[in-house]
Amino acid sequence: MTDATVIEDREMAYDPAVMPELYDGVRTRRIVAFCIDVCFILALMVLASMVIVILGIFTLGLGWLLLALVWPFVAILYTMFTLGGRHSATPGMRMTGIKMHTWYGEPIYPLLALVHGIGFWFSVVLLTPFILLVSLFSPRKRLLHDIVLGTVVIRDNL
Repeated sequence: MTDATVIEDREMAYDPAVMPELYDGVRTRRIVAFCIDVCFILALMVLASMVIVILGIFTLGLGWLLLALVWPFVAILYTMFTLGGRHSATPGMRMTGIKMHTWYGEPIYPLLALVHGIGFWFSVVLLTPFILLVSLFSPRKRLLHDIVLGTVVIRDNL
């Protein structure tokens, strides 16, 4: 196989013109998956906060300094270990039947999931709800951070 063939095969991976069914309802499913994942993250944050409060009692209040780090660490680690896992999807994504891959068809790996999570939360904080507008004009229904990182979200149950 030549280099030109490999590049051509990569360009055809998950092409919306060839396989439009992969992108049917992805935007809506992604929003629902986000809401489900936020519930999981909030539950993990409450659990982590309770552990830190107990730790703070034993350390005479010193452990309570970690409370400020609960949100970023829980959200980023959740995304890194679930999206970068073997399913290439967070639990919310798996419940709604979608998964994430690179634009050329490879599954997401933990480092890319970490960068994607940071990019996602950064863009949500700064640009909400404008990040959803980008997906209205993208044939693969990708958000801005998906385009920058070269990822696509497709239906999993096809």
